Amino acid sequence: AVEGGFLGATVTMTLTWGVKRAIFSNEAGLGSAPIAHAAAKTKEPVREGLVAMVGPFIDTILICTMTALVIIVTGQWSLGENGAALTQDAFTVGLPFFGIGGAIVAIGLILFAFSTSISWSYYGDRCVEYLFGRRAIMPYRWIFCIFLFIGAVSKLQFVWDFADVTMAAMAFPNLIATIALSGVVLSMTKDYFQREHLPYWERKEKRRPRQRRGSRRSQGRRREK
Repeated sequence: AVEGGFLGATVTMTLTWGVKRAIFSNEAGLGSAPIAHAAAKTKEPVREGLVAMVGPFIDTILICTMTALVIIVTGQWSLGENGAALTQDAFTVGLPFFGIGGAIVAIGLILFAFSTSISWSYYGDRCVEYLFGRRAIMPYRWIFCIFLFIGAVSKLQFVWDFADVTMAAMAFPNLIATIALSGVVLSMTKDYFQREHLPYWERKEKRRPRQRRGSRRSQGRRREK
């Protein structure tokens, strides 16, 4: 009974932490990424949705899996470190040549942090404008910059806990809306895949004869004039 309880608690904790970090990694179910994809100019919303699905695959399946394998293979997971320090130590051990492993992690962290700050600033920018109008955008940006500084100097555990609470607050109403709109998504997806879609280069080839005919007609009209 004791072993079963311990095994159940271990599995539950593993799933809980896995879901938390997965949501933090790819934002699936939060409703944040659609704000950026909604700004794309496209005639096919289903196609844009398929493009959006590539993000979680790259973030979680590729980047996070490779990072986890490096941490496990190098044995750094058992030394008590956590967060970025654990990842940097693992890559330093795995790629010890001229400190290239630690440099890769440091550069990656800078790029990820900078791009994440820009994207979340844009998400909040759009939401604030929708709720309060354009006048509220500049005060929001100042508040966002202040919270960036607070997050950078705060303890890591506090940042993780705050992120988990805020993301849960975002996911709950978004999942309700996702379930309510699932029928619309299903019908649009069926309609999209039932139609024939040509690659870009084939569509471009089909457009060329029309342009040539139009140009010849315009040239003939000019000659007649």
